[in-house]
Amino acid sequence: MISTGETSGELYGSLLSRKLRKLWPDVQIFGIGGARMKAEGVRLIAPIAHVIGIIEGIKHVPQAKRTLDMAARVMLDEKPDILVLIDYPDFNIALAKKAKAAGIPVLYYVSPQVWAWRGGRVYKIAALVNKMAVLFPFEVDYYKKTGLPCEFVGHPITETINLHPSKKEFKKGLGLDPEKSVITLLPGSRPNEISRHQGIIREVAEKIHSEFPEIQIVVPLVTGSSLTEDMPDYMKVIYGRTTEVVACSEASAVASGTATLETALLGTPLVVFYRVSLLTYILGKLLTRTSTIRFFSLVNILSGKKIVLELLQKEAHPDAIFQEIKRMLNDLPYRDCMIRDLNKIRSMMEKKKPSERVASIIGEITGWSGA
Repeated sequence: MISTGETSGELYGSLLSRKLRKLWPDVQIFGIGGARMKAEGVRLIAPIAHVIGIIEGIKHVPQAKRTLDMAARVMLDEKPDILVLIDYPDFNIALAKKAKAAGIPVLYYVSPQVWAWRGGRVYKIAALVNKMAVLFPFEVDYYKKTGLPCEFVGHPITETINLHPSKKEFKKGLGLDPEKSVITLLPGSRPNEISRHQGIIREVAEKIHSEFPEIQIVVPLVTGSSLTEDMPDYMKVIYGRTTEVVACSEASAVASGTATLETALLGTPLVVFYRVSLLTYILGKLLTRTSTIRFFSLVNILSGKKIVLELLQKEAHPDAIFQEIKRMLNDLPYRDCMIRDLNKIRSMMEKKKPSERVASIIGEITGWSGA
């Protein structure tokens, strides 16, 4: 059984399911996911959610409780050999409690951000799961004190990146002019992220088009999402092909999240921005006050220093974003230094095979590998 909660986790679940089926063709997989997991043969018992933010998520609590109760019933009825949790901590930790009580082994793949807030969760997690598979090397240290087996497996986003085509080939395949530069504006993948950020990216696009009318402006969105506001004709929306769009871009403005890491791994210079509701921001500041992490973007956290500009809340102003895009285009020493630092992140990740390793861990825990 695999339990995911949002778009990025669902992608990792689909990649893992594909690898499991390759290793054990007769494996039966069920759980909570989306279209990509279904395409890999997973029997879905509930769809993923798309919620972020403390306050934004409150209205979804009753539905989450119903889904949890239903997932627990199915799990206890079918007694899977293992439960694999992918991020989505509050829901998945509650499901892990029920699995533990039923004697079902649990693998947690993709750690909650214990390094950013609510660090005490590591002890709760350690009491419930058999092993933790983490995406980033620094996360291992957070679990050492608990005695829980924890392994850095790498980030599955590396498995989706194909750098072989040239920028011109990518542009042709996307229906873009191969001779003109591209700038990407990524508002996020969840509906509330898109709603909060779409006005910002529209104003950024206006400024880009006014000063650089020859540049192509592209908004990559996950399949199934959409902008709710009308955008000018010079902004092209492309669905389900974020990697290719970012790979052929000269610069990107990216809403904080997994997309920032993907952009970094592709070597595309970026500026990171984000807005949440005021109350979520205040509560978030309170919850993270004991964190030793100085940054909010994965790019800077992994680098251990500021290599990309982070613009949060009021600082995430269209003019500030535009000025940073302009600098990344025109200040070549600044641009080259950023690209060198981004390439260091890629070298940290590129030799790992996360889905393959996690599938092997599942085999080790269940005993399948010895069958």
